[in-house]
Amino acid sequence: MTQKSLLITGCSSGIGYDAAKGMAARGWRVFATCRKLEDCVRLEAEGLESFVLDHTDPATIRAALAEAKGRTGGTLDAIFANGAFGLPGALEDLSTDALREIFETNFFGVHELVRQTVPIMRAQGHGRIALNSSVLGFTTIRWRGAYVSTKFALEGYGDTLRLEMADANIQTILIEPGPITSKIRAKSRPHFEAWVDWRGSPRRAQYEASLLKRLYSDSDKPDRFELPPSAVTRKLAHALESRRPRPRYWVTTPTYAAGILKRLLPTRLADRILARS
Repeated sequence: MTQKSLLITGCSSGIGYDAAKGMAARGWRVFATCRKLEDCVRLEAEGLESFVLDHTDPATIRAALAEAKGRTGGTLDAIFANGAFGLPGALEDLSTDALREIFETNFFGVHELVRQTVPIMRAQGHGRIALNSSVLGFTTIRWRGAYVSTKFALEGYGDTLRLEMADANIQTILIEPGPITSKIRAKSRPHFEAWVDWRGSPRRAQYEASLLKRLYSDSDKPDRFELPPSAVTRKLAHALESRRPRPRYWVTTPTYAAGILKRLLPTRLADRILARS
């Protein structure tokens, strides 16, 4: 039986890193891509096949797919579009350029990857496209409007792609994690510092009382209900190996709770609950 191949983006740490390790351990030929060359070198030293892919640079997407095809003889069974970053801050304090920047990575880059991947999968007659969304792809909390917007967009994108690709035997799956141990908070800080003038905001006191404390906390204590990245890898494995994968996979208790609240509660009541989160 030919070894199945999988390309993953955003593998330098967190969910992408664990997915690359975990799926390789399950027998997949994994191409663990990263935005920075030094991260690729580190992953290569750990025994993974790794090369550069930056969601904001179509040329690197094209080169990475060509490299993957060259190593497999022209095929690619699956992709896991995982690369993304956070940009915390109140929406009124975020410029349109700030939103453009986060959409370039979290949404437009995913679309570019999908568009360049679909012809490969069409030619071979099958494929699976896993998109790493979030619980914040169907519900929201304060201070996360930019990230939420990209993930809401990704949810609609994934649902449409699932319908459109069904006749080509290309299956699209949305993975929806809640709190997962990762470096996303630390990696969000430069974006926050570049785009948010919190000192000049009418919400300055709120920033000081809540967001800044959380964003700059160095505590290693996990959040309540936080799970390790392996929890996502387990769902990804089912999505890629099951004969009939689910359209979406919830990960962590808060995701299940949010899904139930979304379905059962009136919007105003749900808002009151979310406002306390």
